[in-house]
Amino acid sequence: TSSSQILKKGWAFLHLLLVVSVTQAEELVCRRRGDPENPQLSKDGDIVLGGIFSFHSSWKDRQDTYMDKPLPLQCTSLNFRGFQYAQAMLFAIAEINNSTHILPGISLGYKIYDVCGSIARGVTVALASATGNEMVFVPSDVPCTRPISHFATCACLSDKTKYPSFLRTIPSDYYQSRALAQLVKYFGWTWVGAIRTNDDYGNNGMAIFTDTAQQLGICLEYSVSVFRTDPPEKIQKTVDIIKASTSKVIVAFLSHMDMDVLIHELSRHNLTGYQWVGTEGWIFDFQTAAMDRHHILDGAIGLSIPKAHVSGMREFILDVKPLSSSSNELFTEFWETLFSCKLKNSKSSAENQTECTGHEDVTGVQNSFTDMSLMPIFYNVYKGVYAVAHALHNILSCNKTCNSDTLRDACVKKEAEFLSYEEIMGALLTAASLFGTCMTAVVAFIFFRYRQTPIVRANNSELSFLLLFSLTLCFLCSLTFMGRPSEWSCMLRHTAFGITFVLCISCVLGKTIVVLMAFRATLPGSDVMKWFGPAQQKLSVLGFTLIQVIICILWLTISPPFPFKNFKEFKEKIILECALGSAVGFWAVLGYIGLLAMLCFILAFLARKLPDNFNEAKFITFSMLIFCAVWITFIPAYVSSPGKFSVAVEIFAILASSFGLLICIFIPKCYIILLKPEKNTKKSMMGKGAPKSF
Repeated sequence: TSSSQILKKGWAFLHLLLVVSVTQAEELVCRRRGDPENPQLSKDGDIVLGGIFSFHSSWKDRQDTYMDKPLPLQCTSLNFRGFQYAQAMLFAIAEINNSTHILPGISLGYKIYDVCGSIARGVTVALASATGNEMVFVPSDVPCTRPISHFATCACLSDKTKYPSFLRTIPSDYYQSRALAQLVKYFGWTWVGAIRTNDDYGNNGMAIFTDTAQQLGICLEYSVSVFRTDPPEKIQKTVDIIKASTSKVIVAFLSHMDMDVLIHELSRHNLTGYQWVGTEGWIFDFQTAAMDRHHILDGAIGLSIPKAHVSGMREFILDVKPLSSSSNELFTEFWETLFSCKLKNSKSSAENQTECTGHEDVTGVQNSFTDMSLMPIFYNVYKGVYAVAHALHNILSCNKTCNSDTLRDACVKKEAEFLSYEEIMGALLTAASLFGTCMTAVVAFIFFRYRQTPIVRANNSELSFLLLFSLTLCFLCSLTFMGRPSEWSCMLRHTAFGITFVLCISCVLGKTIVVLMAFRATLPGSDVMKWFGPAQQKLSVLGFTLIQVIICILWLTISPPFPFKNFKEFKEKIILECALGSAVGFWAVLGYIGLLAMLCFILAFLARKLPDNFNEAKFITFSMLIFCAVWITFIPAYVSSPGKFSVAVEIFAILASSFGLLICIFIPKCYIILLKPEKNTKKSMMGKGAPKSF
């Protein structure tokens, strides 16, 4: 993390972070070493926001021996501003949790850390808050957290190539720096000095000011940097430069904490009579003005953030009860500093202080904690929390049909997947279906054209034409499985499939029985054909089909198939499919088809050694063998195929079994009709030969 992200006011900025909850072991690339960072203020919630503020404005480095693990920073100089920022954040969270319009039913929690104005500690805490003190993952090109600053104005942070995830609720210094140069030019000050905070805020802001000033004809006598942790010698050197200068106008691009340090040193030298031009960092800060007892800053002008008012925020900030949830040591320090007293059992080294009762009233206190001059900054904190809340509300309002976009800040509709006519697989299956339909129509035309020939009449022409009609329906019913599923298409596809295939198998079964009966009718004294004549054949087909119709009606009445959106199969897309409704109904339909197919296969197998010239049973046996093989392999393939491929498997099974019946039963006859007409005679049909083994 670059120090550019940890700018200004000693890390007194809001860093709102969604705590990452994804813990996929295969993505683990590193683990943060060292002791875990414990938040100074925390509350559990469904979603946890992280806040990074400076409850202390300075720190002391502990002496490292390089023999033991380095000790943590020793934070010093309690900073009431940090507590005010934290209170503003808690106020916004409390409002959102009590709201019925934004994030209803979702509780926001928080973890707020103290960085003591240290960039190094800020980096550590930022990583801890972003990763939940656990692990660091390698994201894609998109950062998994969104820091939102209320006070980081550096223009450098506007570079989205370097800081793609950084957001803020305060304008960039690009505009403030140029406006300061225009302000100096307006008053005719062309010879000025410049002082800046030695961080990205001050250095970048002053660089823009310098460029603009040169364009406007303003000259800088000197430009020096200071930082609140600089040694006294360096601060003294800055004061000496000011004293030795001839310019009486000083442009100060400083944070309020750095300005406080500088004011303290300038007061010691009583350096008055300068015209100060300031930034929003200190120009309207009450604490800075209160420290200026020697009137160093009299007449200072500058730019500030527009005023703001949020109903109830002032009262909430001054209510210190929420802060009692902080670590005991921090709350003790805060309470004792705020009320200038000492709590019982306190480790404070302060002497000559009254004992705290624990019931002190903040209304009688006049210090930087009760000062509301920074309300515009508090409002920026408030807006930052609401920005996250609204983003969460929008994201969580997305239903299962959405994914987050590449930047993870908006909902994008998931792709709906179903077997379409327009894709290659759908087009091929459609072509196969139409080809089968046309092929069946051609066979039907041939049979109709040669309907008076012996081979057509000998094979029960009525059942043959009914079988061809049912095969046409079988080929066409496969088309109902393609396209976007709807309520009607889901009910039609399974019932049409079930009924047409039963009609088809019933015709084949009728033809098989006719073959058996016809052969037995040639035996002396047999009258078996009167029991299975044309009328009985039609009734048997009708009866077998009606049973399937009844099963389908019961299925559609009790629990029909319906369109269903499958979100579990694939995370990135929605599978549109037809749910079975009643699995019993589906397997009853399929089971009944299988029962008829097995019965037909057994009868055809028994009739396989009848004389060849009148042996249609051999071809029926082949067709039923293909039919059963297709549907037996269909079951595991259907169950294991994901998404639209399961539909493709079902269509393939329908087409394969239909082609098997058409080719095995009718193509040999068409071959004789068209290419071997000499065999299409009554004499040839009635001829007898020795039976052959199958």
